[in-house]
Amino acid sequence: MTKKIQWLADGDTAMPELDFDFLESWLDRVGQEHGRMLGELSYLFCDDEKILAVNREFLQHDYYTDIITFDYCRGKLLRGDMVISLDTVRSNSELVGAAYERELLRVIVHGVLHLCGINDKGPGEREIMEAHEDRALALLDAMKVAK
Repeated sequence: MTKKIQWLADGDTAMPELDFDFLESWLDRVGQEHGRMLGELSYLFCDDEKILAVNREFLQHDYYTDIITFDYCRGKLLRGDMVISLDTVRSNSELVGAAYERELLRVIVHGVLHLCGINDKGPGEREIMEAHEDRALALLDAMKVAK
């Protein structure tokens, strides 16, 4: 499989220690399960101050968040840029009592699920998104076992 995902770290932000080739296979499978094909994606890992600046500039939101997804999809081809604050991922993992890496994986797939058309802002949508995240993480676990 040709590399379709760029994994980048902003400024002094350390790149997370993840198996990025394996994650690309996983995200490709998640896309397929939603009737989509993986196109060019980029993930930028950053700190809280960077994501706040992006949130203000592009969305006119004045708050921290774990991920911002920019959707450039064309038909069934998944294309987009995701900006992830590792600071917020860490604080959220502590808040919900999840392992940091597991929470990071949840946020990584959250962006792809947005590109698949799943929203989380309207009534009842958050629960739907969480169910899709849980299914995607279960797929990841199954793929690790089969590896």
